[in-house]
Amino acid sequence: MAGGGFAVAEAQSGDYGGGITFSVVVTCLMAASGGLIFGYDIGISGGVTAMESFLEEFFPGVLRRMAAARRDQYCVYDSHVLTAFTSSLYLAGLVASLAASRVTRMVGRQAVMLAGGAFFFAGAAVNAAAVNIAMLIVGRMLLGFGIGFTNQAAPVYLAETAPAKWRGAFTTGFQLFLGIGNLAANLTNYGAARIPRWGWRLSLGLAAVPATVILVGALLIPDTPSSLLVRGRVEQARAALRRIRGPKADVDAELEDVARAVDAARAYEHGAFRRILGREYRPHLVLAVAVPLFQQLTGVIVIAFFSPVLFQTAGFGANGALLGAVVLGAVNLGSALLSVATVDRYGRRPLFLAGGLVMIMCQVAVAWIMGSQIGRDGESTMARRYSLAVLALTCVFSASFGWSWGPLTWVIPGEIFPVEVRSAGQSVSVAVNLGATFVLTQTFLSMLCSFKYATFIYYAAWVAVMTAFVVAFLPETKGVPLEAMGAVWARHWYWGRFVQPPAKNAEALIN
Repeated sequence: MAGGGFAVAEAQSGDYGGGITFSVVVTCLMAASGGLIFGYDIGISGGVTAMESFLEEFFPGVLRRMAAARRDQYCVYDSHVLTAFTSSLYLAGLVASLAASRVTRMVGRQAVMLAGGAFFFAGAAVNAAAVNIAMLIVGRMLLGFGIGFTNQAAPVYLAETAPAKWRGAFTTGFQLFLGIGNLAANLTNYGAARIPRWGWRLSLGLAAVPATVILVGALLIPDTPSSLLVRGRVEQARAALRRIRGPKADVDAELEDVARAVDAARAYEHGAFRRILGREYRPHLVLAVAVPLFQQLTGVIVIAFFSPVLFQTAGFGANGALLGAVVLGAVNLGSALLSVATVDRYGRRPLFLAGGLVMIMCQVAVAWIMGSQIGRDGESTMARRYSLAVLALTCVFSASFGWSWGPLTWVIPGEIFPVEVRSAGQSVSVAVNLGATFVLTQTFLSMLCSFKYATFIYYAAWVAVMTAFVVAFLPETKGVPLEAMGAVWARHWYWGRFVQPPAKNAEALIN
């Protein structure tokens, strides 16, 4: 059938009698721990690039600009080689995420997460031992392969494993662990900055800890029933489903629905990337590209990466900037917990809209403060109270992102695709996310140098655009079983013209 998502339209009910079991909680937590490595890297990169011992070792030109008697505060860190250290990871991650789709079909999501953890561990070791920029870049690329594989597999693993009623909460667990990793990295940076000469090696080397967590976690969990069925392992799929759903669930009925979707998908087993360009998958493809792209255009990723640099620009000292990044990491973690508690109660759209409105106000306010205090030439010093205001507004901005675009960027792509293009669709989504991250991290410091305080107006404008996009084009998917997701698209005012209506009892699954 058109769209591929209606192959299980004959299912009689989306409720198979199971609840939240200890096994499904542990399994999803282990899978969600894949977010640790992404979060740790986001936090560690910006902190390390603000450490004088690291800059002295690899980027002495930045230190010379910092020591200048008069300098443009916006342009101190404008170094393409320095940003290449950060952004090279995301170029490697983009390649890995696209390759992960084919690898997943062959070996399963669990094995891909294992490979991601192994790559990240190797990258941590290379970076900690680096003696030149080339070693740093190679280490970053290994980290990128790890993030590309893990980001492709973990969110879909969560979407396929979690009960439909609580799928949003379980999938946002990826963002929760991302927040934990980010906070841990910021705390590590704050402590390591006090160690002369080799503190930066400690920060980079401790990336092996979250890599070990995902390695051990992936070893302890089964593959998803859907992934096992794709590879013809019916009994293993039944056992995995029974383990996560518990003894009271109608495992046979759910397995039959999943198997029916997988069987229908076998006819389209090859050429998933070509197929996803077809008209019937237009809604899925647009959302797979737009949601991760818009997430990056909020500007949060560059604030997360370069928060120590940003806070130094706003007038904090080196240690104060790192402490500000710790506060920011704690706020991100708290907002992720808020999202876990609310996403399946209020739905996806309200969180997107509320987050968007708050982010716009915060970015406009930061632009006004920096423009009035630092000025266009960037040579003025910001008063302490205004520096604290920038920190507070950045925290509110990050909190609003943390309950909206942060976690929901992992939830939406993981749940909207029919099974025959699910791996390819998630690969597209992750590739767009990492590709946009590469471009933004490579250009942010130059943009800050050129646009000055108007950089934040630029991002505020994009948040306004994406908020309008959500209002017009994002349907609500709260509580809808994956097997019945096609009905959501068919009933949408715009996307319904691309997707054929499903059978009547597929509609019953979402009513």
